Amino acid sequence: MAGKALNKANLVALGPDTLADLLLEAVKGDAARQRRVRMALSAGQGPEAIAADLRKRFASIRRGRSFISRKAQKKLGQELHDLTRQIETRIAPEAPDQAFDLLWAQLHLAEGIHERSDDSWGTIGEAMRDTMATIGRIAPTLSQTPEALADDIFEAMSTDGYGAFDHAIKALAPALGKPGLAALKARAEGAGQAPLTEADLAFYTYLSDPSARQARALESRNRTLQIILQDVADQQGDVDAWLAKYTPEQLTYHTIAPAAATRLLEAGRAEEALRLIRTAIDGYERDWLDPREMDEVHFACLAALGREDELRAALWHRFETCLCPDALRQHLKRLPDFEDIEAEDAARRVVLTFRPVEAALAFCLASGDLALAAQLIDARHAEIDGEDYEVLTPLAEALSAPHPLQAVLLWRAMIGFALTRQRKGRYGHAARHLTACAEADAAITEYGPHPTHATYTAALAEAHPRKASFWAGVS
Repeated sequence: MAGKALNKANLVALGPDTLADLLLEAVKGDAARQRRVRMALSAGQGPEAIAADLRKRFASIRRGRSFISRKAQKKLGQELHDLTRQIETRIAPEAPDQAFDLLWAQLHLAEGIHERSDDSWGTIGEAMRDTMATIGRIAPTLSQTPEALADDIFEAMSTDGYGAFDHAIKALAPALGKPGLAALKARAEGAGQAPLTEADLAFYTYLSDPSARQARALESRNRTLQIILQDVADQQGDVDAWLAKYTPEQLTYHTIAPAAATRLLEAGRAEEALRLIRTAIDGYERDWLDPREMDEVHFACLAALGREDELRAALWHRFETCLCPDALRQHLKRLPDFEDIEAEDAARRVVLTFRPVEAALAFCLASGDLALAAQLIDARHAEIDGEDYEVLTPLAEALSAPHPLQAVLLWRAMIGFALTRQRKGRYGHAARHLTACAEADAAITEYGPHPTHATYTAALAEAHPRKASFWAGVS
């Protein structure tokens, strides 16, 4: 018997009593869902009632002592997101200062949560970043004095061991204003001149040597103060103060150079920015990592200086070395009329010979050039590594209609990898790939040098007769 669709209109038609009964049954035994329902009930009673429930929940989380499993982390992370939305939508419009206090208190939960969990998936960190971003959105409406707010930020960042307050200065810059930023800078500079306290040393009691403990505590404190001063300088637009915190060598590191050059560029110092980023690029080992951020800043510097020829050359170099579709698009857009056709042909030749072939296929997928992908597969199918399923699977699906033979060659590469390397976890995928090959067979009129589907399947059966879990999935 066909039933009605489970949608909002049909549920509303059930009436409040029936819905209330169903809801009570659904949340029975589920503490997280019960809390969400209680929060919803509080929402109609005004900001004070919601805030009271939130503080109770924060206290409960603080009291927790047991280890938080991966599954429990996901639930807690989602709950923290939900609590942030409650504060932003239900409290902040009427009571922004109270909303800030609650969000700030939520950030302070991070330390206790991290101490009893392994957040290698970043679930809790992401929730805390969401909380800080929300603080940034309500910052212009806050009425705290800038000096008091500066004290709150300084204390939080000075004791933050898990990064929950990393972006506090940027988020609260509208509320700090010039007086608050100046107060925060003065507080940090003063702290740098003060002797270490017992609280500073308490984190390093595991070091038995007093001098080693002193040195480690001093290094940690100064590093935190440096971050505070850099963030303040950033918000004050003081580029030189920001740069002064790094040595000339550090400014060439790929993790620092893009930010440094960007700040110089935004300050109207494009020539300095260009020199800095070029020094960093010249010392960079491109074989290890894609220097995308450095290249993008390099392009921005050249554009700001109007160096069109150098910019086109730099864009083409990035395309040649990384097969970056965006760099090629920008390069082609900057060419005079009719020169772009010749450049497109040259780009195809680069892709057809690029190694590894999987990177070239990834370019074809990203750029949507299926004809080029088919040509590449025909020429170099023997090189394709079937392990790279994240590229091969979507590319095969895209090719299946316009270029079915080339799609089959990709599916076969993945099947061969899974079976010959005995990757049992991929047998189910390999079985689906073989089914897809069978479906594509009807559209292929000529296999050329490649075995037909029947011949290929027979060869698989002969080579891998005992891989029952694979054959069980073939339809």
